[in-house]
Amino acid sequence: MKTLIELKKIKKSYKEITALDDVSLKIREKEIFTVVGPNGSGKTTMLKIMAFIDEPTSGEVFFYGEKISNRNQARKKSTMVFQKTTLFSTTVYKNVAYGLKLRGYSKKETEEKVKEALSLVKLVGYEKRLAKKLSGGEQQRVSLARALALNTQLLLLDEPTANLDPKNVSIIEETISRVNREFKTTIVMATHNMFQAETLTNRVALLLGGKIAQIGTPQEILRGPSINLASFARLENVFSGKSKIVQEGTSVIVVDDGLKIEAALKKSGKVTVFVRPEDIIVSKKIMSSSARNVFKGKIVEVSDFGPVVKLRVDAGKDFVVQITKRSFVEMQLNVGSTVFLTFKASSVHLI
Repeated sequence: MKTLIELKKIKKSYKEITALDDVSLKIREKEIFTVVGPNGSGKTTMLKIMAFIDEPTSGEVFFYGEKISNRNQARKKSTMVFQKTTLFSTTVYKNVAYGLKLRGYSKKETEEKVKEALSLVKLVGYEKRLAKKLSGGEQQRVSLARALALNTQLLLLDEPTANLDPKNVSIIEETISRVNREFKTTIVMATHNMFQAETLTNRVALLLGGKIAQIGTPQEILRGPSINLASFARLENVFSGKSKIVQEGTSVIVVDDGLKIEAALKKSGKVTVFVRPEDIIVSKKIMSSSARNVFKGKIVEVSDFGPVVKLRVDAGKDFVVQITKRSFVEMQLNVGSTVFLTFKASSVHLI
């Protein structure tokens, strides 16, 4: 697969602060690449350099193998959606059409592209509404639509779902997946959300202190958790409670509201654990198995990621579960369906 954009020995300094230090990275054509790391690790700076908004202190940027020397010209190749939404005090339509107007599109072309972009983020019918009167999640979707309307080869997303409600998170995640799958847009995303990093992504880079600590598949990078990941990552199915060692050599963790989770670890006292979404089996009836944890719940949210579906299940506590689309269809599941969640004690990991 071709390399779309490449960073070679990139360093970026702001006076005495080094945001990026000798970063070399290749982003492949048509992939979704995720950058994870704690606040201040350099994620936003890296994206801004890829968007040709910032210029590196030293190092080189290549686009399809050609060295970029004219940043103003190169900006047409990529677009970036920032974590902090910035919209104009006008209608949704005019916000989304703004970049198209600057690039000289005709009125008809602009109308078509705005309509398509708003459809992608599920905001059709919002054209005449004032953008700044929308909710935070809806405003972020307008920002995403504005970027999608430009139809650039490279889309850069800085914490696209930070601090948003589940409904808007689901819509944005589904849009990211669809745009990459249907339009073959190359996407680079910075996030703290480990489910997004694993579900949406082809490859992941762990950025620490302005340096790339590791690059690999989501399974290679996120299978931990490592101490580094646990310090900043937004893990799914995180539970805190009081653990007590039982005779069998395992521990029972009593979480708030009386929920009890059995874990294959020997630990007493207060603990925090997590269960990976793909380690939880979903069924419509109680299964006969050796798994020590079985909970009955109701599906309260469904997010479609193509071949994979993410479910949020209320079983006294919220559980996030990942199953295949085929299983979802065959079991005829939907919001409101009653299901049983089953997972092994060995699937419970200590943070």
